[in-house]
Amino acid sequence: MSECIQAGRAPQFPLPFSHAVRSGDHVYVSGQVGVDPATLAKDGDTIESQTIRAFRNIELILNEAGLTLDHVVKVNAILSRGEDSPGYNKAYAEIMKAPYPARTTVHAGIGDYLVEIDVIASATSVRGEAR
Repeated sequence: MSECIQAGRAPQFPLPFSHAVRSGDHVYVSGQVGVDPATLAKDGDTIESQTIRAFRNIELILNEAGLTLDHVVKVNAILSRGEDSPGYNKAYAEIMKAPYPARTTVHAGIGDYLVEIDVIASATSVRGEAR
């Protein structure tokens, strides 16, 4: 059985989706963009600032599920512009600790946002911990 997760401190968009869904040992977090959770205003105009904010929003949702960014095993990111890849990688390396999760990054038009990120987290393991 799956459980829908709504995080009160995460951005609240008037769209039909759950912030996350827990299914078994995994939590699937819906795509998050780099906006301030209270105002929904973009957090700056750089890929770095929006990437960090998107991950902070993901972190709020994971915290609601009792998890952290260290539980993330897969990251999917959509960048609006290919030329933002170096800045995205820089911000990603700052916020995500090694060993890094598996990752897919694609470039596609996503409107006014520079990045949208979704993740899959494992509730039963933390990256880098010995088994």
